[in-house]
Amino acid sequence: MIKLLLLGSCVILTCILCNRLTSRIGVPMLFAFILLGMLFGSEGILHIPFDNFAFAENMCTIALIFIMFYGGFGTRWKAAKPVAGKALLLSSVGTVLTAVLTGLFCHFALGFDFLEGLLVGAVLGSTDAASVFSVLRSKKLSLKNNTDSLLEVESGSNDPFAYMLTIIILTMMQGNAEGMAFDILGMVFAQVLFGAVIGIVLALLTGFMLERIDFGVSGFDTAFVLAAALLSYALPSAIGGNGYLSAYLMGIILGNRNVSHKKVLVNFFDGLTSLMQMFIFFMLGLLSFPSKILAVCIPGILIALFLTFVARPLAVAVILTPLRAKPQQQLLTAWAGLRGAASIVFAIMATRSGALLSHDLFHIVFCVVLVSILFQGSLLPFCAKKLHMIDESRDILTTFTDYSEETDVHFIDIPVSEGHPWIGLTVKDLNLPPGTLLVFLNHPGEKSTVPNGDTVLREGDVLVLGATAYAGKDDIHLTQIHIDDTHAWRDKCLCEIRLPKNSLIILVRRGDQTIIPNGDTKILSGDELVCNTVH
Repeated sequence: MIKLLLLGSCVILTCILCNRLTSRIGVPMLFAFILLGMLFGSEGILHIPFDNFAFAENMCTIALIFIMFYGGFGTRWKAAKPVAGKALLLSSVGTVLTAVLTGLFCHFALGFDFLEGLLVGAVLGSTDAASVFSVLRSKKLSLKNNTDSLLEVESGSNDPFAYMLTIIILTMMQGNAEGMAFDILGMVFAQVLFGAVIGIVLALLTGFMLERIDFGVSGFDTAFVLAAALLSYALPSAIGGNGYLSAYLMGIILGNRNVSHKKVLVNFFDGLTSLMQMFIFFMLGLLSFPSKILAVCIPGILIALFLTFVARPLAVAVILTPLRAKPQQQLLTAWAGLRGAASIVFAIMATRSGALLSHDLFHIVFCVVLVSILFQGSLLPFCAKKLHMIDESRDILTTFTDYSEETDVHFIDIPVSEGHPWIGLTVKDLNLPPGTLLVFLNHPGEKSTVPNGDTVLREGDVLVLGATAYAGKDDIHLTQIHIDDTHAWRDKCLCEIRLPKNSLIILVRRGDQTIIPNGDTKILSGDELVCNTVH
């Protein structure tokens, strides 16, 4: 037990240090995690024997649940909505096209059996949510035309389709494909229906309970969401539904609701997902054998090149060209089709299925993933820059913002503008609220001063007051509301807006300006409103 704890802690610390190193040299951190697992593995430096495919599949499935859930939870629906149609077409039709093209290449060019070639295509058909999220967020790539949202929604929603394709082809390989046509159609219908319905219902129920239940103990709400995320996968899977689809839909719905303590949930799942990414890629590296990778590197590299330069670009062009997507967006979307952990997990599932395979599917897919992460992932920021697709005005990490302070003392400023009743008064004449202190005074063009009781206030002064922080932070439920051109509140004054009961807009962020609003404050397009609600 002690040895396992020592090994586990050393692995996590090493992964974190590798993350710092890879960010400097431009290599995706997930590639470093895989290499680290290979170094620890049977043919590595530490020679840790590990070939338990069943255990690896179960553990990786749990990790993918949280990666899928948080992928949806961190997606801003307002940004994703304009490209949702494109993303869903890419995740469904695009996955099928990519899988079929890759399968045909494996059959005709590499000599694979027809169904086995299609199985390779199905396993590699989807872009990997963990890989795409990792590269976009670690490099803070905010892309024009909502391309970052397009990639996030596509990569988060296409794993269920690749999973279904893999199950269908494995079923065909193990039986009479013609006689099982109706069974396969029924399975697909059940996968989509149960996965979607259960994910949506659980999300609405979880959100309802979060808004109305006082859990009493700090952290219980996080544990509640954690359990709900696991249930969103387990429940549909138990009755033939698609658990990955359910977890992703639940994440999207919950992430775009004004639930309590959302910032705490974001911090928790952000850390948990990072840990899951370390774990899943390290374990997959540990499970591999470098000698076997070398034995299949030629077909693996050829498949990776075909995917990158033929199958994925063709699938993207077929779908996005009729939708009038710009060529730059199509090229970047095609290049961002990274393969990753999901493909390897599906390959493990296929290996354990009992289907007769004439090739080492696991290590072929593993080789493709290595090439994809290292080659495509490393060059994604470069390609985005060369295609002029980076949007410098936005930050991909601004989905959630923390408006709380961590210090025991808070500071506020009060500008003494034209017509202010304090102009001409001395500090000792001010009727400040009890428990506050005038800390210092700013005046444009002058140094800040610590005033005394005889200091006279002038127009243009900015008073900085200090006060102790409110201890009952659990009573404060802050939510962020983005105002775009289509929002019903645009160009209205606050006094004209009907807010829910016990709600108050306490702050308006307009560019670099922070505004404490009143009833006459006009809401403009681009504003970020911070609302406090007492439940």
